[in-house]
Amino acid sequence: MSRRVLITGATGYVGGRLLHRLEERGDDITCLARTPDNLEPRCRPTTRIVKGDVTTGQGLDEAMEGVEVAYFLVHSMGASGDYHRAERDAAHAFLAAAERAGVRRIVYLGALGRGPHMSTHLESRQEVGRILRSGSVPTIEFRSSVIIGSGSLSFEMVRALVDRLPVMVWPKWVDTPTQPIGIEDVIDYLVEASEIPLDHSEVVEIGGTDRVSYGQLLIEYGRARGLRRFFIRVPVLTPRLSSLWLGLVTPVYARVGRELVDGLRAETIVTTDTAERLFSVHPMGMREQIDRALANEDSEFAETRWSDAVSSRGQSRMRWGGARKGTRLVDARSAFVPVPPDVAFRPIQRIGGDNGWYHADWIWDVRGALDLPFGGAGVRRGRRDPVHVVVGDTVDFWRVEEVQPGRLLRMRAEMALPGRAWLQYEVREVPSGSMIHQTALFDPVGVLGRAYWYAMWPFHQYVFGGTLRSICRRAREEDPSRGEPAAVR
Repeated sequence: MSRRVLITGATGYVGGRLLHRLEERGDDITCLARTPDNLEPRCRPTTRIVKGDVTTGQGLDEAMEGVEVAYFLVHSMGASGDYHRAERDAAHAFLAAAERAGVRRIVYLGALGRGPHMSTHLESRQEVGRILRSGSVPTIEFRSSVIIGSGSLSFEMVRALVDRLPVMVWPKWVDTPTQPIGIEDVIDYLVEASEIPLDHSEVVEIGGTDRVSYGQLLIEYGRARGLRRFFIRVPVLTPRLSSLWLGLVTPVYARVGRELVDGLRAETIVTTDTAERLFSVHPMGMREQIDRALANEDSEFAETRWSDAVSSRGQSRMRWGGARKGTRLVDARSAFVPVPPDVAFRPIQRIGGDNGWYHADWIWDVRGALDLPFGGAGVRRGRRDPVHVVVGDTVDFWRVEEVQPGRLLRMRAEMALPGRAWLQYEVREVPSGSMIHQTALFDPVGVLGRAYWYAMWPFHQYVFGGTLRSICRRAREEDPSRGEPAAVR
């Protein structure tokens, strides 16, 4: 049964995944967004987007009109200014608008935490829940521990620490108990929250099946990646020093790192059976959470990432080495070509094998020759068909991971690398032609992986830039009546 739903925070990590799940279910969805242009490409045409800001109340009345279930998934910690006040103001404005509109239920995702070491961040999250539950609209306040999934902030932090540091300091907070939960389970709870019979507000604590320490989480990730790490216990490491340390070796900048470390000192474990009584979700354990997160990133780009959120600063431009998105390094380029998308895609689907890479083939040959002594595939495999590709095909030392005819080709590297790599081409229709987006993405392992990427950066500039220009030239040759030159950026 479809419902009329409002989602706030749809540009964020959890909100974006919930949006896709509810779209698949066929719900009538409205999203409130400060920057609709950032959200529109991620939504189906049936999803309605209202421009507004939950912290000021702008657009809330319009967005709430006719809504049955309203999801409050905004989080202001990454924003500048007094985020505690911003979150309180947002909760009051959201509740007032929901009451005016006659909304039947509010669903909120907050945070677990208790004890003498409760951080300001965790207290703020729980205060938002109390505000939402104080009104006349029945509210389900979920409280979760760290969320593990491809692209989540917690997972990116764990991965960055273990991948980059063969030897790590072990401050006292690493021993704090936690109960991590997988992102798939979180979404299952959020979806089911719109369906269960409930006529009053409820706090629901959610977590996975394992109670572990943060240190055990680091060790388990190392096991999954085949990395052996050593730990040095230190008696004192203040939140400020810890945050600076995290800022150096993880994608988290120092102020957010300090808030997170403050929160890591408090126990975040489930102490009630409310989730088990009210919901049919059967959460995963820690090992399965990590294995699934890695498997998802091996097979696809993360569906959403914490760094995609508008309030986040997780993605940054670098003068040397392209962009940094979480722990991943990205070489992203775009070019306009004045031909329809199906024409622009033709040279993309023929790339590699006997057709070559359209530019600097000798560099690809050298890279393939260097690959063989290290157990890689080299370029000797070629491709099955010179024109068409399907999922699972080889293209030299790449493996086709996804194909959407006329729109998308994504390949995963099977060359010998100190990390994991993908090459993706996406074609989008724009006025008077098409935009071709070329993305080379690398997930490095350790210092060697990052050194490899930066050492290869000059070659990437030459190879990938020339390849994209050549693809555009070949696309124009397929449609010679439209002859404007491509502009690559």
